[in-house]
Amino acid sequence: MTDHLKIALAQANPTLGNIDGNVTLARAFRVEAEALGADIVVYPELFLTGYPPEDLVKKPSFQRAVQKAMEELAELTLDGGPAMLMSAPLVEEGKLYNAVCLLEEGNISARRFKSKLPNYGVFDEIRIFEAGPLPGPIPFKGVRLGVMICEDMWFPDVAECLAETGAEMLIVPNGSPYDHMKSDERLNHAIHRVTETGLPLIYLSQIGGQDELVFDGASFVMNADRSLTVQMPGWKENLVVTDWRRQKDGSWKCETEEITDPGDDLERIYHAMVLGLKDYVEKNRFPGVVLGLSGGIDSALSAAVAVDALGAERVHCVMMPSKYTSKESLDDAAECAALLNTKLDNISIVPAVEAFDVMLRESFAGLEPDITEENIQSRIRGMTLMALSNKLGYMVLTTGNKSEMSVGYATLYGDMCGGYSVLKDVYKITCFKLSEWRNKNFSPLFKGAPGPVMPQNVITKPPTAELREDQKDEDSLPPYEILDGSLHGLVEEEKSFAELAEAGVEHATVSRIQNLLYIAEYKRRQAPPGVKISTKSFGRDRRYPITNAFRDKR
Repeated sequence: MTDHLKIALAQANPTLGNIDGNVTLARAFRVEAEALGADIVVYPELFLTGYPPEDLVKKPSFQRAVQKAMEELAELTLDGGPAMLMSAPLVEEGKLYNAVCLLEEGNISARRFKSKLPNYGVFDEIRIFEAGPLPGPIPFKGVRLGVMICEDMWFPDVAECLAETGAEMLIVPNGSPYDHMKSDERLNHAIHRVTETGLPLIYLSQIGGQDELVFDGASFVMNADRSLTVQMPGWKENLVVTDWRRQKDGSWKCETEEITDPGDDLERIYHAMVLGLKDYVEKNRFPGVVLGLSGGIDSALSAAVAVDALGAERVHCVMMPSKYTSKESLDDAAECAALLNTKLDNISIVPAVEAFDVMLRESFAGLEPDITEENIQSRIRGMTLMALSNKLGYMVLTTGNKSEMSVGYATLYGDMCGGYSVLKDVYKITCFKLSEWRNKNFSPLFKGAPGPVMPQNVITKPPTAELREDQKDEDSLPPYEILDGSLHGLVEEEKSFAELAEAGVEHATVSRIQNLLYIAEYKRRQAPPGVKISTKSFGRDRRYPITNAFRDKR
């Protein structure tokens, strides 16, 4: 039995499906941990495969590859270096489990299975995995380690079972995706489990982007007195070797003190967008992104995020003016590109619009111009960006925000055209705040340059799509202060018509916003993926039918 243990926490960024690459990454973290004297290295949830693997994990050849990789890693521990707590999907007696394995002395010496399988929001684990029994502790060097996987920490009975069966500390490998409310929620659950059991707790989360999801890291260690002794940084890979000692009363205490400021809400949201885009582009092997830079706030913010994620040399901006584009917009787009040091093409869509006018003149004879002509402009821009994407290999980055996507203020095969969206889960008002934040702040994790990324005029001028003369967003939408608040109530909080009306929104406005939200579902089904920021993003979190006659009444 030992009275001293060094536990390395590998806050790592795996790539889903790249089992060989994840093994290489695991080995690299282990080498670093060994140099720092670690006894054992802990990895995040399903690290060996990446998380969440979705239905890929059902493929028999995938399962065999995972098993083989786990055995190879176990064999590696014959070298006398640190043991590993490695997470992966494993088949046992014909059933597939979300598992953690202790790898030591060349063997898989213990297995524990996730007991609580989440089936809400972005999670569908019940349809993939079998629920494991309540776990007992894993013995390691005479210390009983209480391992509970992610969701298992959200409920008291798993920690209670571990404590009652002799666990001396709690270790929680996680694949918990970021949303802007998640940090407090994690910490509160950890406090509850520590308070209930009297045991210290290690919370280890992965970092990185996986499709719509982004994982923020920010792993932490909490001692039995509920003091936070380790707070790892967010948004980057990191290794911390924590120093644990048995106290006179037999309890364990982490003596490492290493606290990183997690930053405020706007800082975390911006980092989430940067990391989500970076990993989507790089893990899918795109050389860069191309986007329309209109002189408006959404495209300016999207371009700033892209430069911070990828570097200016991998971001190609395009101004596509029509006859309605103002000189102000042209100047603002040019200044944005200059501040970001990106390439900016100027491709007029006027010839294409005129060609469509000629093409459709006979079919449109006798009909007044309407939104059709506006959408043609948007679709010409989408086609232009896709042509550049095809020619250059760059992915088209769409620039629409959550306010627009909620009410259908976007054109299918036009401004919705593209491969990814960083603002998809960000309301318009938050876009303004994020733009102000980035103009005043910088992080060493960004690949862009310090200083302002857009002129102040982009932030302060009234938003407009410039698809007709003197157009403003508020010509056809409620003011964003009212729209965003109502949408948050309808989407994130599932509030009723009456609850929104009681909050002071006019009945007619509530009714209109609700109707726009429902009838735009068919557009959202065809929208590109985008970074999940809120507690209820469109797509994975909020799954509403396209055909839907229900309307909440007064």
